[in-house]
Amino acid sequence: MKKRKFNFVDLIILIILTIFGLAVLYPFYNAILVSIVPQHVYAASPFMLWPDEITFNSYKKVLSDPAILNGLKTTLIVTILGTAYNMILTILTAYALTKEIPGRKLINYLILFTMFFSGGLIPYYLLIKNIGLINNILVMILPMGFNIMYMIVMRSFFSQLPTALEESAKIDGANDITILFKIILPLSLPIIATLSLYYGVNRWNEWYHGMLFVNSTELMPLQLVLRNIVQDANKFLQGNTAAVANVKTFSEGIKMASVVATMFPIMLLYPFLQRYFLTGLTLGAVKS
Repeated sequence: MKKRKFNFVDLIILIILTIFGLAVLYPFYNAILVSIVPQHVYAASPFMLWPDEITFNSYKKVLSDPAILNGLKTTLIVTILGTAYNMILTILTAYALTKEIPGRKLINYLILFTMFFSGGLIPYYLLIKNIGLINNILVMILPMGFNIMYMIVMRSFFSQLPTALEESAKIDGANDITILFKIILPLSLPIIATLSLYYGVNRWNEWYHGMLFVNSTELMPLQLVLRNIVQDANKFLQGNTAAVANVKTFSEGIKMASVVATMFPIMLLYPFLQRYFLTGLTLGAVKS
């Protein structure tokens, strides 16, 4: 096969993509720089390309804050337990809906119905209150059973697997549970890894249920603690206009250190599961 030559159009496309890539990466790069420079360096050049001086005082301040540590503990628990809970429900629901069970169409319609209509915030709050989940860490885990789109992708993936494998296993005496755990799941590792990562990111970024149903500072998730840090810094600035320059640089460093610290665990996890993304989503979304 003849190799296509690199032409002028390819050069233009490469330049455009490079510009877009830099535009996407620079805000995060700048956040890292702001979090590691002293106040006077940031005041002199907020949009720097390289730090003239480095200090980790902002990270020391953030990581020594009890609210941050409590938020990190809560978020880790919610992420680990919540992701496992989501995947169990997603797998079981998707596998069941690939079978010819009574009322399967009705169940599918009812599940899709919840994508477009909800019961409203006030009834939802009253329900959570009546079952005793106010100020309980489980309120950030149990109400969010599974994502409907993720379940549909998982169901499509299961539907593509050869039915001959299940038929052979049933001839050998295997039941549906055995088939699921010994045949279906080992063949579904790409989609499981992909959806686990998506669920994990969603759980790590959870703050909405914490804002609505958690009043205890010890149970607040990390993202809600970060939101409070940003809000408190802004209020402090508004009340101290005479010292805006010095206070702003310090508060900006604290905010950026908080942002980078909350993103760091996901950034560490992503490279190990990145290879599953394209394969998993393609196999789950395309019918053969």
